[in-house]
Amino acid sequence: MKKRLNIFSVLTMMVLILAACGGNEVGTNTSSEGNAEGKLVIGFSQPTLESPFYTALVEGAKEEASKLGAELIVVDAQNDIEKQNSDIQSLITKGIDVLLINPVNPSGVAPSLKAAEQANIPVIAVDRNTKQEVASYIGRDNEEMGREAGKKAVELLGGEGKATGKIIEIQGDAGGTVMQARHDGFHEIVEKESGIEIIEGPYSNYIRAEAVSAMQDLLQAHSDVNLVYAHNDDMALGAIQVLEKSGKLQDVSIVGIDGLMEAIKQIKAGKFKATVINDPISLGVLSIQTAVKIGKGETVEKYVDGGTGLIDETNVDQYLDETKKFAEIK
Repeated sequence: MKKRLNIFSVLTMMVLILAACGGNEVGTNTSSEGNAEGKLVIGFSQPTLESPFYTALVEGAKEEASKLGAELIVVDAQNDIEKQNSDIQSLITKGIDVLLINPVNPSGVAPSLKAAEQANIPVIAVDRNTKQEVASYIGRDNEEMGREAGKKAVELLGGEGKATGKIIEIQGDAGGTVMQARHDGFHEIVEKESGIEIIEGPYSNYIRAEAVSAMQDLLQAHSDVNLVYAHNDDMALGAIQVLEKSGKLQDVSIVGIDGLMEAIKQIKAGKFKATVINDPISLGVLSIQTAVKIGKGETVEKYVDGGTGLIDETNVDQYLDETKKFAEIK
């Protein structure tokens, strides 16, 4: 009898812990009635909401969920893999029908994805893929995006076979699949040029404030830098801030990724050379559309490509729209 009571106590504590995890929700439901009317309930676990890219992705998802009559619950892992696993366990307890996940770490979410599988909840990876099998992955070819940035960097430094100079690379998150892909694609192109040296900066987690700190240190050690390549535009804008303050911006070219409208305005102003499009709104929309299809029992593609493109001084006017936060895929 004592053993049974102990088991019951443990189970009760687990339920209370999982319920407590729900206090970290940052998104709003698209319906206050929840699943009472048989609406599809979609859980969305994001790695962080500090980056403008991720907040825009969530905005796109919320609007599409509302349009399609689904309920969306968003949770923010705050770049903590343990918190992300805890958040997902909480979403499972709440009775979600489909899980969208943008992992902090591609292999670190294995425990919670196993729990989702055991609960028969289909999983869709968004932006960053996972190491585990999922129903669908909604994203972009980040290696190709890195290659596009690399081609532009080579062009800016003198052209193929003639390029020379020093590049500072401001990197995303340690161990992240997106970071690695944007790094590898860029290096694949640039390392063909014997006259180019690449200085790999510290991981700045796609956050501008961290990039500012990193760039301050990097500039002291490498004042002869010719180009900065950042894994996203927010970090690139942080580099611009430091270069402008030091009076060196006119001597350094900036290349980023994401198509952040603030970066596009700087391209128009001549302070930013190029950005590779990574429209977060469309990713959010595609994610919800795919989740709804799965909820209806429809077949979906294993990989849904969001598309990309390069914005520079030659086509900036096509994408400049101050009513938007990011450039839209044309």
